[in-house]
Amino acid sequence: MRVEGDFIIIRKWLLPLSWLYGLGVKLRNMAFEVGILKTRSFDIPVISVGNITVGGTGKTPHVEYLVEHLKDLFRVAVLSRGYKRKSKGFIIANEQTTMPEIGDEPYQMKQKFPEVTVAVDKSRCHGIDELTSYDKSLDVILLDDAFQHRYVKPGINILLVDYHRLVIYDTLLPAGRLREPLSGKDRADVVIVTKCPRDLKPMEYRVITKAMKLYAYQSLYFTTLEYDDLHPIFGGGQRPLSSLQPDEQVLLLTGIASPEQVIHDLEPYTKNLTPLTFADHHQFKKKDIRLINETFASLPEPRCIITTEKDATRLYHAEGLSEEVRQHIYTLPLRIHFLLEQEESFNQYIIGYVRKNSRNSILAKTKDDHKSQDSHHSGDRPRTISFRNN
Repeated sequence: MRVEGDFIIIRKWLLPLSWLYGLGVKLRNMAFEVGILKTRSFDIPVISVGNITVGGTGKTPHVEYLVEHLKDLFRVAVLSRGYKRKSKGFIIANEQTTMPEIGDEPYQMKQKFPEVTVAVDKSRCHGIDELTSYDKSLDVILLDDAFQHRYVKPGINILLVDYHRLVIYDTLLPAGRLREPLSGKDRADVVIVTKCPRDLKPMEYRVITKAMKLYAYQSLYFTTLEYDDLHPIFGGGQRPLSSLQPDEQVLLLTGIASPEQVIHDLEPYTKNLTPLTFADHHQFKKKDIRLINETFASLPEPRCIITTEKDATRLYHAEGLSEEVRQHIYTLPLRIHFLLEQEESFNQYIIGYVRKNSRNSILAKTKDDHKSQDSHHSGDRPRTISFRNN
C-alpha cells in the first residue's frame, strides 16, 4: 500500500511537467493545423499504424496482419523508421541486409514476408518518395509507427490503444504514458483496442465504446493476441504450446515494452515460469548473454527458453550463447485476431480503400474518362460534318 501511495505522490509532483509537455505538443500540432509545418499527401494509398502512448500496443503484429491480407492482392511496401538501427538514410532491405542495418522489427517483417518491400527512413516523406521511384508499380505503403509523424497525411490513420492502459484514463508524460493530449485520437480514421481478453463481454465492449467518445467518421475495433507453435531459433522441430510438460521449467526471455501480456498468456501452459526481462529493443551485450546462460543452467530439467520474434532477431546474431541454450530456445510467433466478428468488416474497409485509390485504379479511371470524352466528341463529329455537307 505504501508503494501505491508513493506512486500517487510522485505522479502529483510530475503533473506540472506534464502540463508543460502538453503545451509543447499542442503548439506543434497547431503548427501543422495552420500550415506553418507542412503535411504532404501522396498519389498512392498510404496506411499509417501507430499510437499516442509510450510502451507496446502491438504495432508490429497489426502491420503484419495488414501485410498478410494485402500482399496477394496488391504490391505492398512497409516503411519504418528503423528504431535503434546502426545506419542512416533510406535503405531497402534485401536478402543480405542485416538486422543492425534496419532494426529488429523491419528485419522481422522482411524475414516473414520476403516478397514484400521493406524499407527504413527517418523521414517518412523522403522514404515514400524513394519507394515510389524505386517501384512504380507499388499499390500501397504501410507506415509502421507513424501516427505522430504528421508530415505525411495518410489515407487511413490507424490508432492502436492498449486494452490494459486505455488512453481515456491516462495522462501526459511524464506523469502518465500519453505522448500527446487525448484529443490526438481525433486524427484517427480507425481505432483498435488491442490485447483484449479473448472472452471480451458485449457489455464491456459497449462501455469502452461509449467511453472512447469517437466521432461518427471513426471506426472502433477490438483485437486479441493468438499464438502459433513454438519455433526453434537455431534449428530443430516445432512444438505446440500444449506440449509443455507440467514440470517443465520455462525461462521467458523478453526485451519488449510490455511483457506482462505474454507472461499472462503463458501461465495457463506452465506453472514454472521464470521471466527474464530487458528493456524494449535491448541490444544484448556479453554480460546479458552470460546472465541468460547462467539463469537457464540454474533451472532444473526439463527446461526450455521462450522468447518473442522481435527478441529472436537480436539473439540470433548474439555471440556467446551456450550450446544448451541454443538447443532449447524457441520463438513464440503471435498474430492478432479480431473479436466480435469484426474481421470481415475491417478487411473490406482496408482492401476497398486500396483498390479505389491505387495508382493503377486511378490510371484506369483516367483512361476510361478519356475514352468517354473521345467517344462523346466523336459522337458530335459526324453531326458537324453532316451539317457542313448540307
